[in-house]
Amino acid sequence: MRLDKSTIQSIIIMTILLSLSTIYIFYFTASDVSWTSLLIVGFFYIGIVGFGIYASARKSEEDVNEVLLAGRKIPLFMAIFTMSATWIGGGFINGTAENTYNTGFGLIWVQAPWGYALSLIVGGLFFARKMRDEGYKTMLDPLEQKFGKRMASVLFLPALSGEIFWSAAILTALGTTFGIILGINLQAAIVISALIAIAYTAIGGLWAVAITDMLQLSLLFIGLLLVLPFAVSHLGGFSDTWILYQEKMGALATLLPSKGALGEYYWQWWDYALLLIFGGVPWQVYFQRVLSAKDADTAVRLSFFAAFICILAAIPASMIGMIGAVTDWAAMGLPAPETSASVLPHVMRYLTPSIIGAIGLGAIAAAVMSSVDSSILSAASMSTWNVYRPLVKPNITPTNLAKVLKRCIWIIGIAATILALNIESVYELWFLCSDFVYCLLFPPLVCALFDKKSNVYGAAFGFVVAATLRFGGGDVTLGIPAFINYPMMAEGQSLFPFRTLAMFSGLTTIILVSRIASLLKMRYSLD
Repeated sequence: MRLDKSTIQSIIIMTILLSLSTIYIFYFTASDVSWTSLLIVGFFYIGIVGFGIYASARKSEEDVNEVLLAGRKIPLFMAIFTMSATWIGGGFINGTAENTYNTGFGLIWVQAPWGYALSLIVGGLFFARKMRDEGYKTMLDPLEQKFGKRMASVLFLPALSGEIFWSAAILTALGTTFGIILGINLQAAIVISALIAIAYTAIGGLWAVAITDMLQLSLLFIGLLLVLPFAVSHLGGFSDTWILYQEKMGALATLLPSKGALGEYYWQWWDYALLLIFGGVPWQVYFQRVLSAKDADTAVRLSFFAAFICILAAIPASMIGMIGAVTDWAAMGLPAPETSASVLPHVMRYLTPSIIGAIGLGAIAAAVMSSVDSSILSAASMSTWNVYRPLVKPNITPTNLAKVLKRCIWIIGIAATILALNIESVYELWFLCSDFVYCLLFPPLVCALFDKKSNVYGAAFGFVVAATLRFGGGDVTLGIPAFINYPMMAEGQSLFPFRTLAMFSGLTTIILVSRIASLLKMRYSLD
């Protein structure tokens, strides 16, 4: 097996950093560590790195097309695995269990699984074929082609922030799980997992991501299916758990919205639903798989298959949330989950045998890495191909651009890790990811692909309008105060669907201003 110089460098960096992290665990948290569980997870991580190195050797040549798109040779079965694994991350699994468990939200607010599944269907119906037929390399290519390099660089900002927030949310989910089951602290768990994901992504590019995704998604389903029977046995079975959950949650124990169950939050529910469905489309992490597919038909099919698998994966995660919600922890002499975000690892630790809990942890680690590697590679791809190449070094060779891409993978991965060390709620940050791309990126992408008359003037004005209306509503997660007095205020936040207003206003502005600008340009050129 032949490894190139940059691959060897990545392996050396990973080895040094992991050694330092291991020393940290031994000297600062050794008394609390479950070494058996840690050993099981360690074998899993070694296997993942091995797959990444194998993928690096599989690359036919070291150029940007191989790292970005695996030479556009991804077959359908592998594409389905990597697309599904990308969406079914730690945020997906932990977040679904978190909101199902939370008495203030319940099943009715578990929108992300079916929302993202519908986004994959929308992407497959309207976007996948067109993007693949055009032969783009990233999601920003049609934006650059339509609106120019500088406007594409501006639109790169919400795309980049979305990918970094996504990675941070996923790493936080894993850190919480590690802390409860393995006994190591949150920071050590996040750093170790991030280092491994960053390293094998830099080593093997999209081939490494796709090949490891196949293993990771399989482990996820095996782990969850092993955990669920043991956990539900404490409550008498699945049907009894559902009955108890309905009794506790009442009208919140449903997926269907109603004004009776949601009250004044009814319109906010729809705002978030539309955000997830359409905000789940303009992601480089989605289009990277679409564009790496061997043909347009494969690109469409993999979107539909992945949507179905997303729904399947949400079922055991929701059940674990229900189990945590209705278990009488005090009667069993067990501590209740400290926060709603920790319910999934808490159930794994206290309601299953230790070996099963460790396997379940491996499943969560698999889900996390399958999304983190994809997200980091996607952000680095846009940074390299749509910002560095056109604006900094237009004449760079494909081989040298591949080296820059690998450096970007490390930079963006470390940035996401730092953010993960400073956040708390998995589900809030998970929503925030799609929030920005829904309001700021979805309108220009639609216009770039489907509106022949749209231009850079419309895109610029649409971006300003959408950003003003979106951030005018403030954001609790990021600590941004509201400066637009939207109606329907409750508990310091507006329940008015201002995100959808921002998206629709941005879309309308692009369409109208583009036509006005074209008319003015024609008029003055004639004069």
